[in-house]
Amino acid sequence: MSTTILGIDIGSTKICAIIAEKNSDGDIKILGAGIAKSQGLKKGIITNIDLASNSIKNALNDAKRVAGTQYETVIVSISGAYTKSVESTGVVNIPNHDIGIKEISRAMQMADHNANIPNEYEKLHILPFNFKVDDQEFIDDPLGMNGSRLEVHAHIITVQKSSISNLAKAAKLAGVKIDNIVLSGYASAIAVVNEDERELGVVVIDMGGATCDMIIHAGNSLRYNDYLGVGSNNITNDLSTALHTPLTAAEKMKIKYGTLDNNSSELIELPVIGDDGSTHEVSLDIISNVIYVRVEETLMILAKMLEDSGYKDQVGAGIVLTGGLTKIANIRELATAIFDNLPTRVAKPREMDGLFETLRDPSYSTALGLVLYGGGHFTPYEIDSNKNLRYKDEIIDSEKNIQNVLFEEEPEVIKKSDEMLSAKDKLANIAKINEKNEKNGFFTSLWNRLTQLF
Repeated sequence: MSTTILGIDIGSTKICAIIAEKNSDGDIKILGAGIAKSQGLKKGIITNIDLASNSIKNALNDAKRVAGTQYETVIVSISGAYTKSVESTGVVNIPNHDIGIKEISRAMQMADHNANIPNEYEKLHILPFNFKVDDQEFIDDPLGMNGSRLEVHAHIITVQKSSISNLAKAAKLAGVKIDNIVLSGYASAIAVVNEDERELGVVVIDMGGATCDMIIHAGNSLRYNDYLGVGSNNITNDLSTALHTPLTAAEKMKIKYGTLDNNSSELIELPVIGDDGSTHEVSLDIISNVIYVRVEETLMILAKMLEDSGYKDQVGAGIVLTGGLTKIANIRELATAIFDNLPTRVAKPREMDGLFETLRDPSYSTALGLVLYGGGHFTPYEIDSNKNLRYKDEIIDSEKNIQNVLFEEEPEVIKKSDEMLSAKDKLANIAKINEKNEKNGFFTSLWNRLTQLF
Protein backbone atom coordinates (compact mmCIF):
# COMPACT_ATOMS: atom_id res chain seq x y z
CA MET A 1 0.00 0.00 0.00
CA SER A 2 1.43 3.39 -1.00
CA THR A 3 1.38 6.61 1.00
CA THR A 4 1.58 10.13 -0.41
CA ILE A 5 3.70 12.54 1.61
CA LEU A 6 3.85 16.33 1.46
CA GLY A 7 6.99 17.95 2.84
CA ILE A 8 7.05 21.75 3.25
CA ASP A 9 10.35 23.45 4.04
CA ILE A 10 9.50 26.88 5.45
CA GLY A 11 12.76 28.72 4.96
CA SER A 12 13.75 32.35 5.31
CA THR A 13 14.31 32.91 1.58
CA LYS A 14 12.06 30.30 -0.05
CA ILE A 15 9.20 27.91 0.65
CA CYS A 16 9.63 24.52 -0.97
CA ALA A 17 6.78 21.99 -1.12
CA ILE A 18 7.51 18.46 -2.33
CA ILE A 19 4.97 15.70 -2.88
CA ALA A 20 6.36 12.15 -2.85
CA GLU A 21 5.00 8.64 -2.79
CA LYS A 22 6.20 5.77 -0.59
CA ASN A 23 5.36 2.39 -2.11
CA SER A 24 4.83 -0.94 -0.39
CA ASP A 25 8.55 -1.75 -0.66
CA GLY A 26 9.47 1.44 1.22
CA ASP A 27 10.90 3.19 -1.85
CA ILE A 28 10.20 6.91 -2.24
CA LYS A 29 9.40 8.59 -5.56
CA ILE A 30 9.18 12.37 -6.07
CA LEU A 31 5.90 13.30 -7.78
CA GLY A 32 5.96 17.08 -7.76
CA ALA A 33 7.55 20.18 -6.29
CA GLY A 34 6.70 23.85 -5.90
CA ILE A 35 8.91 26.75 -4.88
CA ALA A 36 7.84 30.23 -3.76
CA LYS A 37 9.69 33.22 -2.39
CA SER A 38 9.36 33.51 1.39
CA GLN A 39 7.35 36.37 2.74
CA GLY A 40 6.44 37.06 6.35
CA LEU A 41 9.57 35.31 7.69
CA LYS A 42 12.80 36.70 9.09
CA LYS A 43 15.74 34.51 10.11
CA GLY A 44 13.45 31.49 10.22
CA ILE A 45 10.85 33.22 12.41
CA ILE A 46 7.30 33.95 11.22
CA THR A 47 6.71 37.71 11.41
CA ASN A 48 3.50 37.92 9.37
CA ILE A 49 1.12 34.95 9.32
CA ASP A 50 -0.91 36.13 6.31
CA LEU A 51 2.15 36.70 4.12
CA ALA A 52 3.71 33.40 5.24
CA SER A 53 0.50 31.49 4.48
CA ASN A 54 0.34 33.00 0.99
CA SER A 55 3.90 31.84 0.29
CA ILE A 56 3.06 28.34 1.53
CA LYS A 57 -0.08 28.26 -0.60
CA ASN A 58 1.79 29.34 -3.73
CA ALA A 59 4.43 26.61 -3.31
CA LEU A 60 1.80 24.00 -2.48
CA ASN A 61 -0.39 24.83 -5.48
CA ASP A 62 2.57 24.47 -7.84
CA ALA A 63 3.52 21.12 -6.27
CA LYS A 64 -0.03 19.81 -6.60
CA ARG A 65 -0.23 20.86 -10.25
CA VAL A 66 2.96 19.00 -11.08
CA ALA A 67 2.15 15.91 -8.99
CA GLY A 68 -1.48 15.69 -10.12
CA THR A 69 -2.45 14.07 -6.83
CA GLN A 70 -3.48 14.81 -3.28
CA TYR A 71 -1.40 14.07 -0.18
CA GLU A 72 -2.10 12.05 2.97
CA THR A 73 0.69 13.03 5.37
CA VAL A 74 2.07 16.56 5.89
CA ILE A 75 5.55 17.11 7.34
CA VAL A 76 6.67 20.71 7.96
CA SER A 77 10.08 22.08 8.99
CA ILE A 78 10.72 24.50 11.81
CA SER A 79 13.78 26.68 12.26
CA GLY A 80 16.35 26.05 14.95
CA ALA A 81 15.80 29.68 15.99
CA TYR A 82 12.77 28.52 17.99
CA THR A 83 14.43 25.63 19.80
CA LYS A 84 16.26 24.72 22.98
CA SER A 85 17.65 21.31 23.89
CA VAL A 86 18.04 19.36 27.13
CA GLU A 87 19.16 15.87 28.08
CA SER A 88 17.12 13.59 30.29
CA THR A 89 17.20 10.07 31.70
CA GLY A 90 14.47 7.48 32.17
CA VAL A 91 14.72 4.22 34.15
CA VAL A 92 12.15 1.41 34.31
CA ASN A 93 12.07 -2.05 35.85
CA ILE A 94 11.40 -5.05 33.59
CA PRO A 95 9.37 -7.55 35.70
CA ASN A 96 9.38 -10.29 33.05
CA HIS A 97 13.05 -9.59 32.09
CA ASP A 98 12.12 -9.44 28.40
CA ILE A 99 12.71 -6.04 26.75
CA GLY A 100 10.13 -5.35 24.07
CA ILE A 101 8.94 -2.24 22.30
CA LYS A 102 6.59 -1.39 25.18
CA GLU A 103 9.43 -1.46 27.69
CA ILE A 104 11.52 0.83 25.47
CA SER A 105 8.53 3.13 25.08
CA ARG A 106 8.08 3.26 28.87
CA ALA A 107 11.74 4.19 29.38
CA MET A 108 11.62 6.91 26.73
CA GLN A 109 8.40 8.33 28.12
CA MET A 110 9.95 8.31 31.57
CA ALA A 111 12.82 10.40 30.19
CA ASP A 112 10.17 12.68 28.71
CA HIS A 113 8.43 12.92 32.09
CA ASN A 114 11.69 13.65 33.95
CA ALA A 115 12.85 16.40 31.59
CA ASN A 116 12.91 19.91 33.01
CA ILE A 117 11.17 21.93 30.29
CA PRO A 118 10.08 25.59 30.63
CA ASN A 119 6.31 26.08 30.48
CA GLU A 120 6.48 28.10 27.27
CA TYR A 121 8.24 25.23 25.42
CA GLU A 122 6.89 22.04 23.86
CA LYS A 123 8.85 18.85 23.10
CA LEU A 124 9.55 18.42 19.39
CA HIS A 125 11.85 15.36 19.26
CA ILE A 126 12.80 12.88 22.00
CA LEU A 127 15.87 11.08 20.66
CA PRO A 128 17.62 8.38 22.73
CA PHE A 129 21.40 8.27 22.39
CA ASN A 130 22.33 5.63 24.97
CA PHE A 131 20.56 2.58 26.39
CA LYS A 132 21.74 0.73 29.50
CA VAL A 133 20.51 -2.76 30.40
CA ASP A 134 21.27 -3.58 34.03
CA ASP A 135 24.97 -2.68 34.30
CA GLN A 136 25.75 -2.97 30.61
CA GLU A 137 26.13 0.45 28.95
CA PHE A 138 26.25 1.70 25.33
CA ILE A 139 23.57 -0.66 24.03
CA ASP A 140 22.67 0.28 20.45
CA ASP A 141 19.28 -1.44 20.46
CA PRO A 142 17.92 -3.18 23.58
CA LEU A 143 14.96 -4.74 21.74
CA GLY A 144 14.77 -8.47 22.47
CA MET A 145 17.46 -8.38 25.17
CA ASN A 146 17.09 -9.86 28.64
CA GLY A 147 17.37 -7.68 31.72
CA SER A 148 15.64 -6.48 34.87
CA ARG A 149 16.31 -2.75 34.47
CA LEU A 150 16.34 -0.51 31.39
CA GLU A 151 17.80 2.98 31.39
CA VAL A 152 17.72 5.46 28.51
CA HIS A 153 19.53 8.76 27.99
CA ALA A 154 17.73 11.04 25.55
CA HIS A 155 18.43 14.27 23.69
CA ILE A 156 15.21 16.30 23.82
CA ILE A 157 14.63 19.14 21.35
CA THR A 158 12.01 21.62 22.53
CA VAL A 159 10.34 24.46 20.68
CA GLN A 160 8.41 27.54 21.73
CA LYS A 161 4.67 26.81 21.94
CA SER A 162 3.86 30.16 20.33
CA SER A 163 6.01 29.31 17.31
CA ILE A 164 4.20 25.99 16.80
CA SER A 165 0.88 27.81 17.06
CA ASN A 166 1.95 30.43 14.50
CA LEU A 167 3.26 27.74 12.16
CA ALA A 168 -0.01 25.79 12.44
CA LYS A 169 -2.06 28.95 11.78
CA ALA A 170 -0.02 29.87 8.70
CA ALA A 171 -0.36 26.32 7.37
CA LYS A 172 -4.09 26.20 8.09
CA LEU A 173 -4.65 29.47 6.21
CA ALA A 174 -2.80 27.85 3.30
CA GLY A 175 -5.19 24.88 3.47
CA VAL A 176 -2.78 22.46 5.19
CA LYS A 177 -3.22 20.47 8.40
CA ILE A 178 0.19 19.56 9.83
CA ASP A 179 0.83 15.93 10.84
CA ASN A 180 4.44 16.33 12.01
CA ILE A 181 6.94 19.11 12.62
CA VAL A 182 10.65 18.40 12.15
CA LEU A 183 13.67 20.50 13.06
CA SER A 184 15.04 21.79 9.74
CA GLY A 185 18.65 20.80 10.51
CA TYR A 186 17.54 17.27 11.45
CA ALA A 187 15.68 16.96 8.14
CA SER A 188 18.74 18.15 6.21
CA ALA A 189 20.90 15.58 7.96
CA ILE A 190 18.49 12.81 6.91
CA ALA A 191 18.89 13.87 3.27
CA VAL A 192 22.68 14.15 3.09
CA VAL A 193 24.37 11.87 5.66
CA ASN A 194 25.14 8.19 5.07
CA GLU A 195 25.18 5.37 7.63
CA ASP A 196 28.98 5.24 7.94
CA GLU A 197 29.13 8.94 8.76
CA ARG A 198 26.45 8.62 11.42
CA GLU A 199 28.25 5.68 12.99
CA LEU A 200 31.63 7.42 13.03
CA GLY A 201 30.17 10.73 14.21
CA VAL A 202 29.49 13.67 11.92
CA VAL A 203 28.67 17.38 12.04
CA VAL A 204 25.99 18.51 9.59
CA ILE A 205 25.75 22.26 8.93
CA ASP A 206 22.89 23.53 6.79
CA MET A 207 23.95 26.99 5.61
CA GLY A 208 20.78 28.64 4.35
CA GLY A 209 19.62 32.07 3.31
CA ALA A 210 19.36 33.64 6.77
CA THR A 211 20.42 30.89 9.20
CA CYS A 212 22.90 28.08 9.77
CA ASP A 213 21.69 24.95 11.60
CA MET A 214 24.23 22.61 13.18
CA ILE A 215 23.44 18.97 13.98
CA ILE A 216 25.88 16.49 15.51
CA HIS A 217 25.38 12.74 15.09
CA ALA A 218 27.57 10.63 17.35
CA GLY A 219 27.22 6.86 17.57
CA ASN A 220 24.30 6.89 15.12
CA SER A 221 22.26 9.14 17.43
CA LEU A 222 21.55 12.85 17.33
CA ARG A 223 23.47 14.34 20.24
CA TYR A 224 23.54 18.09 19.72
CA ASN A 225 21.86 20.87 17.76
CA ASP A 226 22.53 24.60 17.55
CA TYR A 227 21.59 27.61 15.45
CA LEU A 228 23.29 30.70 14.04
CA GLY A 229 21.30 33.62 12.63
CA VAL A 230 23.63 34.22 9.68
CA GLY A 231 23.27 33.08 6.08
CA SER A 232 23.82 33.91 2.44
CA ASN A 233 21.53 36.96 2.73
CA ASN A 234 24.22 38.53 4.90
CA ILE A 235 26.66 38.26 2.00
CA THR A 236 24.16 40.07 -0.23
CA ASN A 237 23.78 42.81 2.37
CA ASP A 238 27.56 43.14 2.73
CA LEU A 239 28.03 43.46 -1.02
CA SER A 240 25.26 46.04 -1.25
CA THR A 241 26.74 48.13 1.56
CA ALA A 242 30.40 47.82 0.59
CA LEU A 243 29.83 48.48 -3.12
CA HIS A 244 26.94 50.93 -2.74
CA THR A 245 24.70 48.96 -5.08
CA PRO A 246 21.04 47.84 -4.74
CA LEU A 247 20.27 44.51 -3.06
CA THR A 248 18.94 43.00 -6.29
CA ALA A 249 22.20 43.79 -8.09
CA ALA A 250 24.23 42.49 -5.16
CA GLU A 251 22.28 39.20 -5.17
CA LYS A 252 22.87 38.69 -8.90
CA MET A 253 26.53 39.49 -8.45
CA LYS A 254 26.84 36.98 -5.61
CA ILE A 255 25.28 34.22 -7.69
CA LYS A 256 27.30 34.95 -10.82
CA TYR A 257 30.70 35.79 -9.30
CA GLY A 258 30.45 34.16 -5.86
CA THR A 259 33.84 32.71 -4.97
CA LEU A 260 36.32 32.93 -2.13
CA ASP A 261 39.39 32.97 -4.35
CA ASN A 262 39.33 35.38 -7.26
CA ASN A 263 42.40 37.52 -7.92
CA SER A 264 41.10 38.88 -11.20
CA SER A 265 41.27 42.63 -11.67
CA GLU A 266 38.53 42.45 -14.29
CA LEU A 267 36.04 45.28 -13.89
CA ILE A 268 32.25 44.98 -14.00
CA GLU A 269 29.63 47.70 -13.96
CA LEU A 270 27.17 47.97 -11.08
CA PRO A 271 24.22 50.30 -10.58
CA VAL A 272 24.46 52.87 -7.80
CA ILE A 273 21.93 52.98 -4.94
CA GLY A 274 19.43 55.81 -5.25
CA ASP A 275 20.81 57.16 -8.51
CA ASP A 276 18.75 56.00 -11.48
CA GLY A 277 20.83 55.08 -14.47
CA SER A 278 24.20 55.70 -12.81
CA THR A 279 26.78 52.93 -12.66
CA HIS A 280 30.28 52.47 -11.34
CA GLU A 281 33.00 49.89 -11.94
CA VAL A 282 34.13 47.31 -9.40
CA SER A 283 36.88 44.70 -9.77
CA LEU A 284 36.07 41.02 -9.21
CA ASP A 285 38.75 40.66 -6.54
CA ILE A 286 36.94 43.23 -4.35
CA ILE A 287 33.72 41.24 -4.68
CA SER A 288 35.61 38.08 -3.74
CA ASN A 289 37.18 39.77 -0.70
CA VAL A 290 33.81 40.98 0.62
CA ILE A 291 32.38 37.46 0.30
CA TYR A 292 35.48 35.91 1.87
CA VAL A 293 35.31 38.08 4.99
CA ARG A 294 31.68 37.17 5.70
CA VAL A 295 32.06 33.43 5.00
CA GLU A 296 35.26 33.21 7.05
CA GLU A 297 33.59 34.89 10.02
CA THR A 298 30.55 32.60 9.75
CA LEU A 299 32.68 29.44 9.61
CA MET A 300 34.78 30.62 12.56
CA ILE A 301 31.66 31.10 14.69
CA LEU A 302 30.43 27.65 13.68
CA ALA A 303 33.84 26.16 14.55
CA LYS A 304 33.59 27.79 17.99
CA MET A 305 30.08 26.31 18.40
CA LEU A 306 31.49 22.86 17.62
CA GLU A 307 34.34 23.39 20.09
CA ASP A 308 31.93 24.48 22.82
CA SER A 309 29.59 21.54 22.19
CA GLY A 310 32.07 19.08 23.69
CA TYR A 311 31.60 16.64 20.80
CA LYS A 312 34.44 17.69 18.52
CA ASP A 313 36.48 14.60 19.42
CA GLN A 314 33.54 12.33 18.54
CA VAL A 315 33.09 13.35 14.90
CA GLY A 316 35.38 10.92 13.10
CA ALA A 317 33.62 11.44 9.77
CA GLY A 318 34.19 15.19 9.95
CA ILE A 319 31.99 17.96 8.58
CA VAL A 320 29.15 17.81 6.04
CA LEU A 321 28.10 21.18 4.62
CA THR A 322 24.80 21.67 2.79
CA GLY A 323 22.37 24.48 2.03
CA GLY A 324 22.38 27.30 -0.50
CA LEU A 325 25.41 29.15 0.88
CA THR A 326 27.62 26.14 0.13
CA LYS A 327 27.35 26.95 -3.59
CA ILE A 328 30.00 29.64 -3.02
CA ALA A 329 33.07 28.31 -4.82
CA ASN A 330 36.00 27.08 -2.67
CA ILE A 331 33.99 27.02 0.57
CA ARG A 332 35.04 23.43 1.30
CA GLU A 333 38.73 24.30 1.32
CA LEU A 334 38.19 27.26 3.66
CA ALA A 335 35.99 25.21 5.98
CA THR A 336 38.59 22.43 6.16
CA ALA A 337 41.22 24.91 7.32
CA ILE A 338 38.94 26.60 9.87
CA PHE A 339 37.68 23.28 11.31
CA ASP A 340 41.26 22.18 12.11
CA ASN A 341 41.59 19.99 9.00
CA LEU A 342 38.63 17.78 9.84
CA PRO A 343 37.42 15.94 6.71
CA THR A 344 34.89 18.24 5.02
CA ARG A 345 32.55 17.73 2.10
CA VAL A 346 29.77 19.74 0.47
CA ALA A 347 26.69 17.54 0.15
CA LYS A 348 23.73 17.45 -2.17
CA PRO A 349 20.57 15.51 -1.24
CA ARG A 350 20.65 11.77 -1.78
CA GLU A 351 19.38 10.37 -5.06
CA MET A 352 15.83 9.04 -5.24
CA ASP A 353 13.36 8.07 -7.93
CA GLY A 354 11.78 10.98 -9.78
CA LEU A 355 14.18 13.58 -8.38
CA PHE A 356 14.03 16.69 -10.57
CA GLU A 357 17.30 18.24 -11.67
CA THR A 358 16.36 21.44 -9.83
CA LEU A 359 16.12 19.54 -6.54
CA ARG A 360 19.65 18.12 -6.88
CA ASP A 361 20.88 21.24 -5.16
CA PRO A 362 22.14 21.69 -1.58
CA SER A 363 19.46 24.31 -0.94
CA TYR A 364 16.76 21.61 -1.15
CA SER A 365 18.24 19.24 1.43
CA THR A 366 15.71 20.15 4.13
CA ALA A 367 12.66 19.75 1.88
CA LEU A 368 13.80 16.32 0.65
CA GLY A 369 14.72 15.31 4.19
CA LEU A 370 11.12 16.02 5.23
CA VAL A 371 9.63 13.56 2.72
CA LEU A 372 12.28 11.00 3.68
CA TYR A 373 11.30 11.48 7.34
CA GLY A 374 7.65 10.99 6.41
CA GLY A 375 8.67 7.86 4.53
CA GLY A 376 10.34 6.24 7.54
CA HIS A 377 13.90 7.55 7.47
CA PHE A 378 14.68 8.71 11.00
CA THR A 379 16.79 7.71 13.98
CA PRO A 380 16.25 4.11 15.25
CA TYR A 381 13.96 5.31 18.08
CA GLU A 382 12.16 8.60 18.51
CA ILE A 383 9.09 10.16 20.08
CA ASP A 384 7.97 12.68 17.48
CA SER A 385 6.06 15.96 17.65
CA ASN A 386 2.80 13.97 17.63
CA LYS A 387 3.91 12.04 20.74
CA ASN A 388 4.08 8.83 18.70
CA LEU A 389 6.94 6.36 19.03
CA ARG A 390 8.91 5.89 15.81
CA TYR A 391 10.92 2.69 15.64
CA LYS A 392 13.19 2.29 12.60
CA ASP A 393 10.71 2.70 9.74
CA GLU A 394 7.59 2.05 11.81
CA ILE A 395 5.32 4.58 13.55
CA ILE A 396 3.55 3.24 16.64
CA ASP A 397 0.43 5.35 17.11
CA SER A 398 -0.12 4.28 20.69
CA GLU A 399 -2.19 7.29 21.78
CA LYS A 400 -1.16 6.36 25.30
CA ASN A 401 0.20 8.65 27.98
CA ILE A 402 2.82 7.49 30.46
CA GLN A 403 0.19 6.14 32.84
CA ASN A 404 -1.50 4.00 30.16
CA VAL A 405 1.75 2.45 28.96
CA LEU A 406 2.90 1.67 32.48
CA PHE A 407 -0.38 0.08 33.53
CA GLU A 408 -0.62 -2.00 30.38
CA GLU A 409 2.48 -3.90 31.48
CA GLU A 410 0.65 -5.34 34.51
CA PRO A 411 -2.25 -7.44 33.15
CA GLU A 412 -2.12 -9.78 36.12
CA VAL A 413 -2.90 -6.88 38.43
CA ILE A 414 -5.55 -5.04 36.42
CA LYS A 415 -7.97 -7.75 35.35
CA LYS A 416 -11.14 -5.68 35.13
CA SER A 417 -12.00 -3.08 32.51
CA ASP A 418 -11.82 0.56 33.50
CA GLU A 419 -15.57 0.82 33.16
CA MET A 420 -16.15 -1.94 35.72
CA LEU A 421 -13.63 -0.81 38.30
CA SER A 422 -14.78 1.36 41.17
CA ALA A 423 -12.62 4.22 42.39
CA LYS A 424 -11.57 2.10 45.35
CA ASP A 425 -10.60 -0.84 43.10
CA LYS A 426 -8.57 1.45 40.86
CA LEU A 427 -6.64 2.83 43.80
CA ALA A 428 -5.99 -0.65 45.14
CA ASN A 429 -4.65 -1.85 41.79
CA ILE A 430 -2.47 1.22 41.41
CA ALA A 431 -1.13 0.58 44.89
CA LYS A 432 -0.13 -2.95 43.85
CA ILE A 433 1.70 -1.62 40.83
CA ASN A 434 3.37 1.00 42.99
CA GLU A 435 4.46 -1.70 45.42
CA LYS A 436 5.96 -3.83 42.62
CA ASN A 437 7.88 -0.83 41.30
CA GLU A 438 8.78 0.87 44.55
CA LYS A 439 12.21 1.81 43.21
CA ASN A 440 10.62 4.09 40.64
CA GLY A 441 9.82 7.52 42.10
CA PHE A 442 7.17 8.22 39.46
CA PHE A 443 4.77 5.65 40.95
CA THR A 444 5.06 7.23 44.38
CA SER A 445 4.13 10.67 43.11
CA LEU A 446 1.33 9.15 41.00
CA TRP A 447 -0.11 7.35 44.04
CA ASN A 448 -0.01 10.56 46.10
CA ARG A 449 -1.84 12.52 43.43
CA LEU A 450 -4.53 9.91 42.95
CA THR A 451 -5.25 9.56 46.65
CA GLN A 452 -5.78 13.30 46.81
CA LEU A 453 -8.27 13.13 43.95
CA PHE A 454 -10.36 10.48 45.69
